[in-house]
Amino acid sequence: MQLFSPMERAQRDAVADDGAVAARRVEDERWWRTAAYAVMALTAVLCFARLGVRALWASEFRWAEIVREMLLTHDYFWPTINGHVYFDKPLGSYWLVIAATWLTGGMNEAAARLPSAVAGLLAVGLLILLGRRLYDLRTAVLAGFILATSFSFVFWSRHADADIETVAGDLAALLLFWRNRERPSGWWIVGLWTLMAITSLTKGLLGFALPLLVIGVYSSIADGWSALGEELLHGSFAQRLNRLMERNRWFFNWSTPLAIGCAAAIYYWPFAISHMRTGSTKGLAMVYRENVERYFEPFDHVGPIYLYVYVIFGLLAPWSVFLPAALAHAHAPSPSRDGQSDRFVLTFFWATFIFFTLSGSRRSYYLLPILPAAALMMARMFAAPGTSLNGLTRILLKSGFVVLVAGVAISTLAFIPPHFFLPNPWGLLPPAPDRAILAIYWIGSAVALGYALRKLDSERIFLAGATIAWLFMFYFFIFAMPAGDAWRGEKDFAHQVRVLVGDQSASLAFYNTGPIYYLGLPNPAPGFNPRRDAGRWRWVVMRERDVESLGLTANVVAREAVYPWDSKQHRLNAMVLVRMGPASAG
Repeated sequence: MQLFSPMERAQRDAVADDGAVAARRVEDERWWRTAAYAVMALTAVLCFARLGVRALWASEFRWAEIVREMLLTHDYFWPTINGHVYFDKPLGSYWLVIAATWLTGGMNEAAARLPSAVAGLLAVGLLILLGRRLYDLRTAVLAGFILATSFSFVFWSRHADADIETVAGDLAALLLFWRNRERPSGWWIVGLWTLMAITSLTKGLLGFALPLLVIGVYSSIADGWSALGEELLHGSFAQRLNRLMERNRWFFNWSTPLAIGCAAAIYYWPFAISHMRTGSTKGLAMVYRENVERYFEPFDHVGPIYLYVYVIFGLLAPWSVFLPAALAHAHAPSPSRDGQSDRFVLTFFWATFIFFTLSGSRRSYYLLPILPAAALMMARMFAAPGTSLNGLTRILLKSGFVVLVAGVAISTLAFIPPHFFLPNPWGLLPPAPDRAILAIYWIGSAVALGYALRKLDSERIFLAGATIAWLFMFYFFIFAMPAGDAWRGEKDFAHQVRVLVGDQSASLAFYNTGPIYYLGLPNPAPGFNPRRDAGRWRWVVMRERDVESLGLTANVVAREAVYPWDSKQHRLNAMVLVRMGPASAG
């Protein structure tokens, strides 16, 4: 006797199958949620471990010295270096460093870098949230890990600067838009402009420009270029304009004037207070110079128009070996693709790339905001079933893996003293530090590559790349770079100056140098004018290149250390202390 008819049995089996599928989905979701927490933990290690061990260098001195002088003068609305106004960047990034001093116990290397490290961790978390909404949690986690282990992202997350703060702010704005894109108006518009204003207070107007560009272009082409062309090629001018406005209803609505007013007030108030206290409008003047004039009529940082074509590969290393494959996959037509999500990511990538390429002023790190878009593209490729990858993508993916293998193989040279394979002066470089950690990186990389070679599919290639990337970043940034302080001379030079100058710091001047944070002067040191001040100052700090031109070679009493492998330019930029003779004024 049959208890169920064939149709009833089929329905019962279908329900059971649906239940099993739902259970698997719940289990997968739980696993990937755990993986997301693991990615955040591994990112935190790369961002925060030994953050303050390495001495400051390059542009970090500006952030540190400006904050040090703010703390000395208790004037938090007038950024200075050696007492001279330096309003090249808004005040927000300096205030974040001041807030960090409450956690570190004072102004030091860790405080200077802590805001960037927090922004780096926040950016990875925001990318995971954005990736989950665009695609799924698996793709989001892969994208977060790719971003967190890209060379330039880790470097700038451990650097006293405001670039990663801009990346995090832009991601927050784009995430807010994507969550509310189906609601063309509402209070979220005010939140969007507020986020852009806060971001712009850390680095500059890029906090407004980049999200508005990406959102505006995407909204216009959300249904595809052909649909946009069809609307814009037919009808009267008023009809075409109305259709374009309808696509950008997130901007053309009642909330926008209020949102712009709030954003303008948030952005302007630090400059307004600075103006009221000093009577100077240098802050806004520098905003215009740094953001508008530099973009259209650059006065420095000029590079070739093709600069970012190759720079992006350095920024994304080691994941850049898979960028060609990811681009091929992203641009390949496929009926199974999520059209609007893919279009948003491609808009994010190409709008950012073109925006910075068209700028007259170009520096490699300007392109950092493109990293999240590139990470999403690569994650989308790695998360796709292997059978869905087209032939070109598979070839480029495996070619990238070959380059990765070659890179790991070449890295074995780090175990060999440089004089065995490099010509002088490079052969005089010191051997790689912390060999035990270096060995962990190399062994882990070799195991990961061996695992991938057993079955060369996209999943195993990603796992191999992830292992290699994280282990390398862990060794290089947390151990190798701090060890390099043994061959840097800024701290020792500052110590020599303090010993020689003693209590005569009021007789010290600077000539053509940047900030010397490690001197820790109680008062700003004036600038030295060779024509006017020859007998006025007892001590002058200047660059090596200026000593001979001023005829002061015999008076040099201290020099910043240089080494045989340093370039000629580095040697000429080294600082020296010159004794000028008894000062007539102090």
